[in-house]
Amino acid sequence: MVKLTREQGQRITEAIRKAESLTSGEIRVHWTGSDVKDAYVEAVKLFGKLGMHRTRQRNGVLILVAPKNRVFAIIGDSGIQEKAGAALWNAAREAMADRFRRGDLEGGILEGVRLTGEALARFFPRQTGDVNELPDLPSQ
Repeated sequence: MVKLTREQGQRITEAIRKAESLTSGEIRVHWTGSDVKDAYVEAVKLFGKLGMHRTRQRNGVLILVAPKNRVFAIIGDSGIQEKAGAALWNAAREAMADRFRRGDLEGGILEGVRLTGEALARFFPRQTGDVNELPDLPSQ
């Protein structure tokens, strides 16, 4: 099983905090060492399991990475889907896939978090009183 190192987890956590400083949206990264045949199906299951649908504005985004099977997915809750649709994630997906192809898993995740934060900020800019509704630490 491939796991994130403590240092990688810290860098991803910091990237999430930085991205979320621009938006009321919530970003989570889930790294799994398990066999994942369909990253999208797995992400949908995890979305509910991680409680990502419980944000006030329904603007949570999950980035699932399964390096063992070389697959990943980015999915957003209904609030962001209604405003932007799935096309919103294309730039993040492409940037992540490019980094992953070059063997840079951590860099791909960091770039995906950054681009996802920028996209969320366009539709859900940070407002006074916004609170962090979900953990920033990557789950495994």
